[in-house]
Amino acid sequence: MTPADSPTTADPTPAELLTALARTRASLDGREVTYWWTGDVHSWAPGEPYRRVFGFEGVNVARLVEDGPGYRLLTREAAFYLDPLSGDVLESWEGKPVVHVWNDPAHQQWRPFPVPFTRLGDQVCLSLEVPLAYPSPLPVADYPENSADDTYRALEMFQFFAPADVFTTDAPSVPATMSWTRMSPYLPWMAQGQRPGGLTFHCRGRKLGSYGEVPERTRAYIAAHHPEYASAPEEWTEPNETSWTYFRRLHPPR
Repeated sequence: MTPADSPTTADPTPAELLTALARTRASLDGREVTYWWTGDVHSWAPGEPYRRVFGFEGVNVARLVEDGPGYRLLTREAAFYLDPLSGDVLESWEGKPVVHVWNDPAHQQWRPFPVPFTRLGDQVCLSLEVPLAYPSPLPVADYPENSADDTYRALEMFQFFAPADVFTTDAPSVPATMSWTRMSPYLPWMAQGQRPGGLTFHCRGRKLGSYGEVPERTRAYIAAHHPEYASAPEEWTEPNETSWTYFRRLHPPR
C-alpha cells in the first residue's frame, strides 16, 4: 500500500478539495483550458432493446476566475451528434434536422464543499453528481412534439482523474482525464413527444495542452459555424444556455 492510498492519509479540507478540483478542471492562473471528449448516446424505452443512436464529440473551453472563497468557471461548449457507424457529423436524423450543442455560456460558480474523492494509487478521482429538476423551458402545452414533461429532469455524473499530488502541488494546473455520463429525456429535436424512455450519454475525454489539439474535423466544424467557441468567455453572464433553451430560441412558442 502506497502513501497515496493509505487509510491514514489525512483527508483534505473542503477548501483544499475545491482548489484541487479547480486545478484539475481548469487552471488557477486563469489561462484558458480546453477539455475534449468523445463517446456515444444510447436510447432506452420500456419493452425495447437499448439502441446506440449517436456518436458524440464535444469541446469545452474554460477560464477560472477567483470569486471570494471560491471560483467562477467561465465556459462555452460545443458538441456534435455523429453517425454511429461512419462517425460523420449528422445534419439530419430520421428526416429531422439535428440541433447540435451550442451552449454559451455554460458557467459554474463554486464554493468550498466536500467534493467526493477516491485515492487510486498514483491518481485521485474527483466525482461530481448533479441531479437536475426544474421547470422545463419547453412546456408540453407549447411543445407537444418536443417535450416529455413540464419538469426537466436529468442526472449528470462526472469523474475527473488527476495525479495523486493534486492536493499538495504548487502547479496551477495538472494533467487530467475525465468520464461523463448523462441520463436525460429525448432531445427536443428528436420529436419524441411524451413517449416513455430517454437517453444515456456515455463519454470520456481529457484536458488538452491547447485548443489546437482538438481533432481537426471538430475544429473545422466550429470555425465554419461558431468560431467564438474556440475561446472561453471573458465575462460572467446569465442565464446559462442548454440544449432545451437553445431549441426554444430557434423555435419560439407560437
